Amino acid sequence: MRTVRTVAALRKAVTAWKADGAAIGVVPTMGALHAGHLGLAAAARRDCDRVVATIFVNPAQFDNPEDLARYPRRERADAAMLRRAGVDLLFAPPPEEVYPAGFATTVHVGGPAARMEGAHRPGHFDGVATVVTKLLMMTMADRAYFGEKDWQQLQVVRRLVADLNLPVAVVGCPTLREADGLAMSSRNRGLAPAARAAAPALHAALSEAAAAIRSGADVGAALGAARAAILAAGFERIDYVDLCDGLSLEPVAAPGAAARLFAAAWLDGVRLIDNIAL
Repeated sequence: MRTVRTVAALRKAVTAWKADGAAIGVVPTMGALHAGHLGLAAAARRDCDRVVATIFVNPAQFDNPEDLARYPRRERADAAMLRRAGVDLLFAPPPEEVYPAGFATTVHVGGPAARMEGAHRPGHFDGVATVVTKLLMMTMADRAYFGEKDWQQLQVVRRLVADLNLPVAVVGCPTLREADGLAMSSRNRGLAPAARAAAPALHAALSEAAAAIRSGADVGAALGAARAAILAAGFERIDYVDLCDGLSLEPVAAPGAAARLFAAAWLDGVRLIDNIAL
């Protein structure tokens, strides 16, 4: 695996691969990798001839400078993990390579970006959509791999790719979980031991709500019970617990074929998100 830090070097490598007819897969990340990221790399390795991973902590998607400063950066360890996963090229640019002096363009996605994360983190999805568009164009990938833990982000990326006619297939990969049900996330490293022990309550509450709704329980009552269970487990506050259509991300009052449950809540100063299919 080689590491490159400029778009010119990245494109030189990818252009040579494409000249040989290779299919290119990309795994965009912000680093602090875990087994979920390696699952994306493994899927790309199965599907594609060459795999590019990116590590870039994107300042444009953070609405809190302190959160940006706290985000873990461990490129050397991440690179070793990607090398073992069979990644061919790591693109790890400095901020000025992605956002050069005078940068003045933003990609804004409506629709699936409007609610939940979009409402609670103003500007977040503009930052995501802008950097993802840039990374897809920089890498010239044929397939791009994203985890379903960030289901709303996945739908936002699918929307922007369709709307802008970007020549890339977006591949969603199932959420990987710890043995106790907690969705794998780089943010889990910020939990103190007691909070880490309480964190699986988020997934458990969603699972219980899903089972209740499938059994015919009132949706509002099931969501209320989930919120109460999350707070009782020690979470400080809840941003949302919602039942939404899995494609439009619009709220629904009754279960449907594409419905999903979504939650975001704060524990030990760390914001955790999760979702499950109903």
